[in-house]
Amino acid sequence: MANGVDYVANWVFAEDFIPESEALTHARSRAQELGVATPSPGAGALLSVIAGALKATSAVEIGTSAGVGIIHLLTAMPAGAIVTSIDVEAEHQHAAREALMDAAIPLTQVRLINSRPAEVLPRLADAAYDLVLLGGNRLDWADRLGEALRVLRPGGVLAIDGALNSGRVPDPARRDPLTVTVREVGKALREREDLTVALTAAGDGLLLAVKHKP
Repeated sequence: MANGVDYVANWVFAEDFIPESEALTHARSRAQELGVATPSPGAGALLSVIAGALKATSAVEIGTSAGVGIIHLLTAMPAGAIVTSIDVEAEHQHAAREALMDAAIPLTQVRLINSRPAEVLPRLADAAYDLVLLGGNRLDWADRLGEALRVLRPGGVLAIDGALNSGRVPDPARRDPLTVTVREVGKALREREDLTVALTAAGDGLLLAVKHKP
C-alpha cells in the first residue's frame, strides 16, 4: 500500500471486473494443463476494448494461447474479421480449436498456422494487420519485434502480453536472460519515435504501442 492506496486490491478488482464466459473458463483450464501462457481476464478484456475501438478486421497472434487470446479479440472484432494465430506446437492449436467451438466462433474466422513464427512472419504482407498480439516464448520477443511492427498497419496496435515477467522487470536486480530480454523489448519500443507506447499493469503487464501514421 502506498499513499493510502491498496494497489493489489485495485489490481484484483480490475482483473475480475468483467466476468468471463464459460468457454473462456474452459479454454483457460486447457491452457493451464498444457502450460500455455494466456492473457489474464483483465488483459483479455483490455484487448477486446482495443480490438473493438480499432474496428479491427485482421489480427495476428504470435503464440497461440489455447484460444484465449483469439476469443477475446474476435468477441469485439466485426463480423467476418480474421485472426491469424501462429504456433509451432500443434497441441496448443488443437486446444484453440476446441475453445473456438465451445465459444461458437466459426473456424472460418481463424487461420491457425502450425509453424515457427520466424518462418511465417516474413511471409505476411507489410502493413496489413490492425492488431498484433505478441506472446509465445518471451526469449524470442526481441527477434519477433521487427516483423511484428512491419506487418502492423499505421494506426494499428501492437500488444505484448507478459511484459512485467511475473513482476521481475521492475526489479533492477533481476538480470536473468528472460527478464533482461523482456525489459529490453519494452525499452526498445519506448525509444522509438514512430510509436506511442504505454505499459499497463493488466495481468502480467500488457505493453501497448500504436504505430504512427506517416
